[in-house]
Amino acid sequence: MTRRKLTDDEIDLWKKVVKQTERMHPEKVQNGHVTPLPKPKPKKPVPFRPETFEIGANAKPSARANDLKPSIGSSLANRGVQMDEKAYRRMKRGRLRPEGKLDLHGMRIDTAHPALTRFILSAQASGKRLVLVITGKGKDRDEPGPMPVPRGVLRHKVPQWLALPPLAQAVLQVTQAHISHGGEGAYYVYLRRTR
Repeated sequence: MTRRKLTDDEIDLWKKVVKQTERMHPEKVQNGHVTPLPKPKPKKPVPFRPETFEIGANAKPSARANDLKPSIGSSLANRGVQMDEKAYRRMKRGRLRPEGKLDLHGMRIDTAHPALTRFILSAQASGKRLVLVITGKGKDRDEPGPMPVPRGVLRHKVPQWLALPPLAQAVLQVTQAHISHGGEGAYYVYLRRTR
């Protein structure tokens, strides 16, 4: 779109308007005539080079959605499968029957940890392969304070305890139990064979 030049009548009208107006800031009066700005020069187009083009090369990296701690189930799943794949699938579907069961409901940390250690080591010594450890889902607590309290302390601690000595040498795989065996409130612990 090209600019239209002003006619002589329009220029005379503009000069009359300028003479009749008062300046908003008279202390900033500038002497001299205002000259129009020169027309901008057209920019040269950048040539397209298909060999250097890459999708998303100029895109900014997206921020992470959150920095929250992953859930227990997802962190256990990310550890990978250490046991036989077929037996693992059967165990996850609840098809394998646990050979032993330990219920930690109502226990405190100071009594639950030794009980878990005793149970796992004695189950491995007796030749059991799959045991069930029931922790419970934990109570819903709404404790006031600046720090959030995790729901189910034993539910969070048991996988940590199973990954530390002396239980780490006995445990091959830990995963959340099938809903028929307790779901989120229980863990399957697949034990190594004794040699």
